[in-house]
Amino acid sequence: MSLYVHPFGWRLARQVGQSTNWAGSWREALFHLLGDIPSVHRPSISSISIDGTSATTLIIDRNNGELLAGPFLYNESFPDALPMVKSIAPANHTVCSGSSTLCKLVSWWNKHYSNGGDDSAILMHQSDWLLWLLHGKYGVSDYNNTLKVGYDPEIGSYPSWLMSQPYSHMLPSSIRAPGVPIGPIKEDVRSQYGFSNDCVICTGTTDSIAAFLAARTTDPGKAVTSLGSTLAIKLVSRVRVEDARFGVYSHRMDDQWLVGGASNSGGVVLRQLFSDDQLVTLSRDIDPSSPSPHDYYPLPKSGERFPVSDPDMEPRLEPRPDSDAEYLHGILESMARIEARGYKLLKELGATPVEEVFTSGGGAQNEKWTAIRERVLGVPVRKAEQTEAAYGAALLALRGATTGK
Repeated sequence: MSLYVHPFGWRLARQVGQSTNWAGSWREALFHLLGDIPSVHRPSISSISIDGTSATTLIIDRNNGELLAGPFLYNESFPDALPMVKSIAPANHTVCSGSSTLCKLVSWWNKHYSNGGDDSAILMHQSDWLLWLLHGKYGVSDYNNTLKVGYDPEIGSYPSWLMSQPYSHMLPSSIRAPGVPIGPIKEDVRSQYGFSNDCVICTGTTDSIAAFLAARTTDPGKAVTSLGSTLAIKLVSRVRVEDARFGVYSHRMDDQWLVGGASNSGGVVLRQLFSDDQLVTLSRDIDPSSPSPHDYYPLPKSGERFPVSDPDMEPRLEPRPDSDAEYLHGILESMARIEARGYKLLKELGATPVEEVFTSGGGAQNEKWTAIRERVLGVPVRKAEQTEAAYGAALLALRGATTGK
């Protein structure tokens, strides 16, 4: 039996003063989930993997494991670091975006260690850190999470322009494929929860990659749109495509590429505008075959990553019609246009054209939205058999259990 963990599936956010203690909430969620596993099943769990949100970053003290800074969330932009990053990276590289992991690292470095300092501070991604709580080894990550800090999955190493920087010692040093055994679960965790001595912790991946893996489709031209907190698209392509001007990047998937990007539009905006009950009730009154005349750009706040990379882009949610159902129709269709614009852009940049789209995440449950998207995209759109990213993380854990034997 393999175990997955998808930390953003838990909407825990403990308040400390006026700020949100994200790291504490994630840790609490992780161990709460472990405790929720029926004790009779725990000895049967052979492996554990975790997916986390891409470019969500923490700075940790390697001497004691304490949090030095962050977490810096996936959609936080650091424009102060962008000029320096652009001066060292190739033009239009994935890291040349204010929300990239490298910009987060450089911004922190400039404020804390620009005049020198010790080498105890290290960078971890969200899933790296949660996995570290279970295995205790510093410096381990996967080639999906490290893409936005500059790791090159094609050559299997960090490029020289990155390794020559004074903060390069902060980068994860052991980069592995997703779903590879890292080591046994820590003894204190194992004994507390009753896992077996053979339980191994495996490298994870990003949430959108996990959602793609859950759909179990690997043919070029097949794509997965993950409709969760954000709207993320991944397309199987024979060609690697990257262009930071548009927030486009490619993840390695064995001998092919997952090309795509993630818009800040998505479920977060819907939750700001409607309750869960309203989304269900109002959707019944939508005719998906009829185009909405409303042209919105639904964002939760200022800033967009893909298919337009613009940290100053403002949400466009007006005018709001008198009918709530009409308004929801306009919002859903506008999100579908963002998705269509994304796939069109990938084709223009040289990726394999999209032929069919599978849908994962919470938005996959809305049949009216699926019908709207199929009309707007002009290709078949259907719900993936497994719609949760957590299932993809479970497949990675299973892979690790198999290869580790």
